Amino acid sequence: MSTVSFSIFPNDNFIDLCLYQYGKEQCDPGHSFGPATRNHYLFHYVLSGTGTLMADNSKGITQTYSVKSGQGFLIFPGQITTYFADQEHPWEYVWLEFDGLKVKEAFQTTSLSLEHPVYRANSKELREILKNEMLYIVEHCTASKFHLIGHLYLFLDALTQSTHSNELTSSSKISDYYIKEAIHYIEQNFQNDISIEEIAKVCGINRSYFGKIFRKSIGKSPQEFLMNYRMIKATELLSLTSLSISEISQAVGYDNPLHFSRAFKNVYGISPRTWKISKKKRGKVSSIQTLPHFFIDALSL
Repeated sequence: MSTVSFSIFPNDNFIDLCLYQYGKEQCDPGHSFGPATRNHYLFHYVLSGTGTLMADNSKGITQTYSVKSGQGFLIFPGQITTYFADQEHPWEYVWLEFDGLKVKEAFQTTSLSLEHPVYRANSKELREILKNEMLYIVEHCTASKFHLIGHLYLFLDALTQSTHSNELTSSSKISDYYIKEAIHYIEQNFQNDISIEEIAKVCGINRSYFGKIFRKSIGKSPQEFLMNYRMIKATELLSLTSLSISEISQAVGYDNPLHFSRAFKNVYGISPRTWKISKKKRGKVSSIQTLPHFFIDALSL
Protein backbone atom coordinates (compact mmCIF):
# COMPACT_ATOMS: atom_id res chain seq x y z
CA MET A 1 0.00 0.00 0.00
CA SER A 2 1.23 3.49 -0.85
CA THR A 3 2.65 5.50 2.03
CA VAL A 4 1.62 9.15 1.83
CA SER A 5 2.33 12.25 3.90
CA PHE A 6 0.41 15.32 2.78
CA SER A 7 -0.09 18.89 4.03
CA ILE A 8 -2.04 21.96 2.97
CA PHE A 9 -0.45 25.38 3.42
CA PRO A 10 -2.61 28.03 5.18
CA ASN A 11 -2.76 30.48 2.28
CA ASP A 12 -2.62 34.03 3.62
CA ASN A 13 -2.32 35.80 0.28
CA PHE A 14 1.40 35.64 -0.41
CA ILE A 15 1.68 37.29 -3.81
CA ASP A 16 5.22 36.83 -5.13
CA LEU A 17 5.51 33.17 -4.12
CA CYS A 18 2.89 31.00 -2.46
CA LEU A 19 2.81 27.38 -1.33
CA TYR A 20 -0.39 25.34 -1.74
CA GLN A 21 0.27 21.71 -0.90
CA TYR A 22 3.24 19.45 -0.34
CA GLY A 23 4.00 15.88 0.57
CA LYS A 24 5.92 12.67 0.01
CA GLU A 25 4.75 9.29 -1.28
CA GLN A 26 6.16 5.80 -1.70
CA CYS A 27 3.97 4.51 -4.53
CA ASP A 28 2.69 1.01 -5.10
CA PRO A 29 3.75 -0.72 -8.35
CA GLY A 30 1.79 0.81 -11.21
CA HIS A 31 0.20 3.47 -9.01
CA SER A 32 -1.04 6.28 -11.27
CA PHE A 33 -2.51 9.77 -11.12
CA GLY A 34 -4.42 11.44 -13.95
CA PRO A 35 -5.19 12.41 -16.55
CA ALA A 36 -5.68 15.74 -14.80
CA THR A 37 -4.77 19.41 -14.88
CA ARG A 38 -3.47 21.68 -12.14
CA ASN A 39 -4.26 25.26 -11.26
CA HIS A 40 -0.67 25.90 -10.17
CA TYR A 41 2.87 24.68 -10.75
CA LEU A 42 3.53 21.21 -9.32
CA PHE A 43 7.05 19.82 -9.02
CA HIS A 44 7.95 16.22 -8.17
CA TYR A 45 11.45 15.08 -7.26
CA VAL A 46 12.09 11.33 -7.46
CA LEU A 47 13.92 10.02 -4.38
CA SER A 48 14.13 6.40 -5.53
CA GLY A 49 12.73 4.08 -8.17
CA THR A 50 11.38 5.02 -11.58
CA GLY A 51 8.15 6.00 -13.27
CA THR A 52 6.59 7.46 -16.39
CA LEU A 53 5.23 10.92 -17.12
CA MET A 54 2.76 11.55 -19.96
CA ALA A 55 2.38 15.29 -20.54
CA ASP A 56 0.90 17.51 -23.24
CA ASN A 57 3.32 19.92 -24.89
CA SER A 58 2.48 23.46 -26.02
CA LYS A 59 0.68 22.07 -29.10
CA GLY A 60 -1.48 19.73 -27.04
CA ILE A 61 0.39 16.63 -28.20
CA THR A 62 1.01 14.05 -25.47
CA GLN A 63 4.66 13.15 -24.95
CA THR A 64 5.97 10.27 -22.81
CA TYR A 65 9.02 10.54 -20.54
CA SER A 66 10.83 8.07 -18.32
CA VAL A 67 11.82 9.64 -14.99
CA LYS A 68 14.22 8.01 -12.56
CA SER A 69 15.80 8.61 -9.17
CA GLY A 70 17.64 11.94 -9.02
CA GLN A 71 15.38 13.48 -11.65
CA GLY A 72 12.01 15.18 -11.40
CA PHE A 73 9.24 16.72 -13.43
CA LEU A 74 7.40 20.02 -13.52
CA ILE A 75 3.69 20.24 -14.27
CA PHE A 76 2.53 23.62 -15.58
CA PRO A 77 -0.85 25.22 -14.80
CA GLY A 78 -3.50 23.89 -17.17
CA GLN A 79 -1.26 21.16 -18.59
CA ILE A 80 -2.87 17.71 -18.98
CA THR A 81 -0.69 15.03 -17.40
CA THR A 82 -0.74 11.42 -16.27
CA TYR A 83 2.06 9.78 -14.31
CA PHE A 84 2.52 6.29 -12.94
CA ALA A 85 5.02 4.22 -11.00
CA ASP A 86 7.11 1.45 -12.53
CA GLN A 87 5.83 -2.10 -11.88
CA GLU A 88 9.18 -3.45 -10.70
CA HIS A 89 10.83 -0.39 -9.19
CA PRO A 90 8.00 1.99 -8.16
CA TRP A 91 9.11 5.49 -7.40
CA GLU A 92 9.10 7.41 -4.17
CA TYR A 93 8.80 11.13 -4.67
CA VAL A 94 8.40 14.38 -2.82
CA TRP A 95 6.25 17.17 -4.28
CA LEU A 96 5.45 20.85 -3.87
CA GLU A 97 2.57 22.78 -5.44
CA PHE A 98 3.26 26.52 -5.68
CA ASP A 99 2.60 29.67 -7.67
CA GLY A 100 2.99 33.45 -7.59
CA LEU A 101 4.03 36.48 -9.56
CA LYS A 102 7.71 35.58 -9.45
CA VAL A 103 7.33 31.98 -10.62
CA LYS A 104 6.62 32.43 -14.32
CA GLU A 105 9.43 34.98 -14.53
CA ALA A 106 11.79 32.58 -12.75
CA PHE A 107 11.07 29.69 -15.11
CA GLN A 108 11.76 31.87 -18.14
CA THR A 109 15.45 31.65 -17.15
CA THR A 110 15.44 27.83 -17.07
CA SER A 111 15.39 24.93 -19.52
CA LEU A 112 12.08 23.69 -18.06
CA SER A 113 9.05 24.16 -20.33
CA LEU A 114 5.99 22.40 -21.72
CA GLU A 115 8.36 20.86 -24.28
CA HIS A 116 10.94 19.88 -21.64
CA PRO A 117 9.18 19.12 -18.32
CA VAL A 118 11.74 16.63 -16.96
CA TYR A 119 14.16 17.99 -14.37
CA ARG A 120 17.81 17.09 -14.94
CA ALA A 121 20.10 19.14 -12.72
CA ASN A 122 23.25 20.66 -14.14
CA SER A 123 24.85 20.52 -10.69
CA LYS A 124 24.89 17.67 -8.17
CA GLU A 125 25.34 20.16 -5.33
CA LEU A 126 22.30 22.23 -6.37
CA ARG A 127 20.28 19.05 -6.86
CA GLU A 128 21.02 18.05 -3.26
CA ILE A 129 20.02 21.50 -2.02
CA LEU A 130 16.75 21.26 -3.93
CA LYS A 131 15.99 17.80 -2.53
CA ASN A 132 16.85 18.83 1.03
CA GLU A 133 14.69 21.97 0.85
CA MET A 134 11.73 19.95 -0.40
CA LEU A 135 12.16 17.35 2.35
CA TYR A 136 12.57 20.09 4.95
CA ILE A 137 9.23 21.68 3.98
CA VAL A 138 7.43 18.32 4.03
CA GLU A 139 8.93 17.33 7.39
CA HIS A 140 8.25 20.70 9.07
CA CYS A 141 4.57 21.16 8.25
CA THR A 142 3.91 22.70 11.69
CA ALA A 143 6.49 25.48 11.21
CA SER A 144 5.26 29.04 10.74
CA LYS A 145 4.05 30.07 7.30
CA PHE A 146 6.86 32.64 6.95
CA HIS A 147 9.44 29.98 7.83
CA LEU A 148 8.06 27.65 5.15
CA ILE A 149 7.83 30.41 2.54
CA GLY A 150 11.49 31.20 3.25
CA HIS A 151 12.45 27.61 2.46
CA LEU A 152 10.21 27.69 -0.61
CA TYR A 153 12.34 30.58 -1.93
CA LEU A 154 15.47 28.49 -1.32
CA PHE A 155 13.87 25.58 -3.20
CA LEU A 156 12.93 27.81 -6.15
CA ASP A 157 16.42 29.26 -6.23
CA ALA A 158 17.98 25.78 -6.35
CA LEU A 159 15.48 24.69 -9.01
CA THR A 160 16.15 27.66 -11.29
CA GLN A 161 19.91 27.69 -10.73
CA SER A 162 20.22 23.97 -11.47
CA THR A 163 18.28 24.30 -14.74
CA HIS A 164 19.53 27.73 -15.80
CA SER A 165 19.38 28.57 -19.51
CA ASN A 166 20.80 31.59 -21.32
CA GLU A 167 18.27 31.35 -24.16
CA LEU A 168 16.03 34.36 -23.51
CA THR A 169 14.34 36.33 -26.26
CA SER A 170 14.71 40.09 -26.35
CA SER A 171 10.94 40.54 -26.74
CA SER A 172 10.23 38.66 -23.52
CA LYS A 173 12.83 40.77 -21.72
CA ILE A 174 11.17 43.99 -22.89
CA SER A 175 7.63 42.94 -21.94
CA ASP A 176 8.86 41.61 -18.58
CA TYR A 177 10.42 45.01 -17.91
CA TYR A 178 7.08 46.75 -18.52
CA ILE A 179 5.24 44.28 -16.29
CA LYS A 180 7.75 44.74 -13.48
CA GLU A 181 7.43 48.51 -13.75
CA ALA A 182 3.64 48.29 -13.66
CA ILE A 183 3.53 45.96 -10.66
CA HIS A 184 6.06 48.11 -8.80
CA TYR A 185 3.94 51.20 -9.46
CA ILE A 186 0.80 49.41 -8.22
CA GLU A 187 2.59 48.24 -5.08
CA GLN A 188 3.67 51.79 -4.31
CA ASN A 189 0.43 53.57 -5.27
CA PHE A 190 -2.51 51.16 -4.79
CA GLN A 191 -3.83 53.35 -1.97
CA ASN A 192 -4.23 56.28 -4.38
CA ASP A 193 -6.82 56.90 -7.08
CA ILE A 194 -4.77 55.48 -9.96
CA SER A 195 -6.02 54.43 -13.39
CA ILE A 196 -4.82 51.86 -15.92
CA GLU A 197 -4.05 54.73 -18.32
CA GLU A 198 -1.81 56.25 -15.67
CA ILE A 199 0.05 52.97 -15.12
CA ALA A 200 0.57 52.52 -18.88
CA LYS A 201 1.86 56.09 -19.11
CA VAL A 202 4.38 55.43 -16.33
CA CYS A 203 5.62 52.43 -18.35
CA GLY A 204 5.86 54.60 -21.47
CA ILE A 205 3.48 52.50 -23.60
CA ASN A 206 -0.10 52.89 -24.80
CA ARG A 207 -2.99 51.45 -22.81
CA SER A 208 -4.02 48.86 -25.41
CA TYR A 209 -0.53 47.33 -25.72
CA PHE A 210 -0.07 47.45 -21.95
CA GLY A 211 -3.31 45.55 -21.37
CA LYS A 212 -2.35 42.92 -23.93
CA ILE A 213 1.11 42.12 -22.56
CA PHE A 214 -0.09 42.32 -18.94
CA ARG A 215 -2.82 39.72 -19.49
CA LYS A 216 -0.43 37.49 -21.46
CA SER A 217 2.17 37.59 -18.67
CA ILE A 218 0.01 37.59 -15.54
CA GLY A 219 -3.15 35.89 -16.78
CA LYS A 220 -5.40 38.75 -15.63
CA SER A 221 -6.19 42.20 -16.91
CA PRO A 222 -4.53 45.20 -15.21
CA GLN A 223 -7.92 46.18 -13.76
CA GLU A 224 -8.40 42.72 -12.23
CA PHE A 225 -4.88 42.70 -10.84
CA LEU A 226 -5.22 46.16 -9.27
CA MET A 227 -8.56 45.29 -7.67
CA ASN A 228 -7.34 41.96 -6.33
CA TYR A 229 -4.11 43.49 -5.04
CA ARG A 230 -6.16 46.08 -3.15
CA MET A 231 -8.39 43.35 -1.74
CA ILE A 232 -5.38 41.37 -0.56
CA LYS A 233 -4.12 44.45 1.26
CA ALA A 234 -7.61 44.93 2.68
CA THR A 235 -7.60 41.40 4.15
CA GLU A 236 -4.26 42.16 5.80
CA LEU A 237 -5.74 45.25 7.45
CA LEU A 238 -8.89 43.36 8.46
CA SER A 239 -6.75 40.65 10.06
CA LEU A 240 -4.06 42.75 11.72
CA THR A 241 -5.71 46.05 12.68
CA SER A 242 -8.83 47.40 14.38
CA LEU A 243 -9.50 49.92 11.59
CA SER A 244 -13.12 50.41 10.57
CA ILE A 245 -14.39 49.28 7.16
CA SER A 246 -14.50 52.92 6.08
CA GLU A 247 -10.89 53.49 7.13
CA ILE A 248 -9.72 50.33 5.36
CA SER A 249 -11.62 51.42 2.27
CA GLN A 250 -9.66 54.69 2.22
CA ALA A 251 -6.39 52.89 2.93
CA VAL A 252 -6.67 50.68 -0.17
CA GLY A 253 -7.76 53.37 -2.61
CA TYR A 254 -11.56 53.48 -2.34
CA ASP A 255 -13.15 56.80 -1.38
CA ASN A 256 -16.59 55.18 -1.25
CA PRO A 257 -16.94 52.34 1.32
CA LEU A 258 -19.89 50.92 -0.64
CA HIS A 259 -17.76 50.59 -3.76
CA PHE A 260 -15.05 48.94 -1.64
CA SER A 261 -17.49 46.45 -0.09
CA ARG A 262 -18.88 45.60 -3.53
CA ALA A 263 -15.38 44.97 -4.91
CA PHE A 264 -14.44 42.91 -1.85
CA LYS A 265 -17.55 40.73 -2.21
CA ASN A 266 -16.81 40.30 -5.91
CA VAL A 267 -13.41 38.81 -5.04
CA TYR A 268 -14.17 36.85 -1.83
CA GLY A 269 -17.90 36.22 -2.10
CA ILE A 270 -18.68 37.84 1.26
CA SER A 271 -18.62 41.34 2.73
CA PRO A 272 -15.50 42.71 4.52
CA ARG A 273 -17.34 42.62 7.84
CA THR A 274 -18.42 39.01 7.39
CA TRP A 275 -14.90 38.07 6.27
CA LYS A 276 -13.40 39.56 9.44
CA ILE A 277 -15.86 37.72 11.68
CA SER A 278 -15.32 34.39 9.88
CA LYS A 279 -11.54 34.85 10.03
CA LYS A 280 -11.70 35.12 13.82
CA LYS A 281 -13.83 31.98 14.02
CA ARG A 282 -11.64 29.93 11.68
CA GLY A 283 -8.38 30.50 13.50
CA LYS A 284 -5.27 28.67 12.30
CA VAL A 285 -5.61 26.07 9.52
CA SER A 286 -4.18 22.71 10.55
CA SER A 287 -2.16 20.43 8.31
CA ILE A 288 -3.62 17.20 6.89
CA GLN A 289 -1.34 14.20 6.74
CA THR A 290 -3.27 11.36 5.08
CA LEU A 291 -4.97 12.73 1.96
CA PRO A 292 -4.02 11.86 -1.66
CA HIS A 293 -3.36 14.47 -4.34
CA PHE A 294 -6.22 16.80 -5.10
CA PHE A 295 -6.77 20.25 -6.54
CA ILE A 296 -6.54 23.50 -4.54
CA ASP A 297 -8.45 26.55 -5.83
CA ALA A 298 -6.44 29.01 -7.88
CA LEU A 299 -4.77 32.02 -6.31
CA SER A 300 -6.59 35.30 -7.00
CA LEU A 301 -3.98 37.86 -7.88
